Amino acid sequence: MPIKLNISESGKAWRLEVSEEVISGKNIGDKFDGKDIKPELEGYELEITGGSDSSGFPLSKDVEGIGLKGVLLKKGWGMKDSRAGVRLRKTVRGKTIAGTTAQVNIKVLKAGKKPLAEIFSEQDKKEEAKPEEPAKE
Repeated sequence: MPIKLNISESGKAWRLEVSEEVISGKNIGDKFDGKDIKPELEGYELEITGGSDSSGFPLSKDVEGIGLKGVLLKKGWGMKDSRAGVRLRKTVRGKTIAGTTAQVNIKVLKAGKKPLAEIFSEQDKKEEAKPEEPAKE
């Protein structure tokens, strides 16, 4: 199952789908080269900031591994009670990216030679240029 990447840089974000093997095994907070996920991103340094699994549970940097765990939270995900001292038990997934991960948030630490806007506009043009498959009868 492909993993959706949300790559953000100074207020703008781009979406990219990659195969599971490309990013599997990395943790939240890990830094890596952009060419690991796409050759056009050579020179970019990226950092994983978060994500969620296929059921919508967020990845938590405080939980080891890939499993689900119920943790007590004071603030953050889904905390709607504004009273002081309130804690709620919420289910989160561990910080390691695996086959259950559906989407990953990534931020750009160091930009490469080519701007992201150019890289992703070229990708969109290539997808539009693909001929459509004829309908099967």
